Amino acid sequence: MAEPARKLTFTFAEYLAREQASEAKHEHLNGEIFAMAGGTPEHGLMAVNVASVLRGQLVGRRCRVYNSDVRVRVRATGLATYPDGSVVCGALERDPEDENSILNPVVLVEVLSPSSEAYDRGEKFAHYQAISSLREYVLVSYQRRRVEVLRRNDDGTWTLHDVRESGVAELSSIGCRLPLDEVYLGVFEGSEEAVG
Repeated sequence: MAEPARKLTFTFAEYLAREQASEAKHEHLNGEIFAMAGGTPEHGLMAVNVASVLRGQLVGRRCRVYNSDVRVRVRATGLATYPDGSVVCGALERDPEDENSILNPVVLVEVLSPSSEAYDRGEKFAHYQAISSLREYVLVSYQRRRVEVLRRNDDGTWTLHDVRESGVAELSSIGCRLPLDEVYLGVFEGSEEAVG
């Protein structure tokens, strides 16, 4: 007896139903569902450090910081994904097809990893550029103290601001600063840093 054909594509609604029943996170694009790899303790710590620094600076303002539990949907391309961090200012826009997916981040943060770096820098960034509200895309290195901020210019082009060692990355769209000493606090083994 032949085995039944395996379903190869899924509507967004089917993806949402599967995602709700799953303990793992998945991306959805062009009808395909892709498992997202789990992070290392260092990856998680860097993401929390960034979110903590931003949240501390945004208290009392109309901006909110979200962690990787919040799904971002790029309506123009169909990508649904979970960035390591996102910032929304003003009214939150939810996807009409999914109230748990946000549409209007001003800042997106990805902590790079060996398995995701090429995707985060390339194809994923191409999707993110289609989000009209997005002003800055932050890439946090897993190998060394380095934060790259890709900033959208008025003409739609993007400019790279590369900060290393003990520098401070400026997020001009939200008026925040990311001191690398705080982003990498407690991350690298053998360092003199203490987790606070």
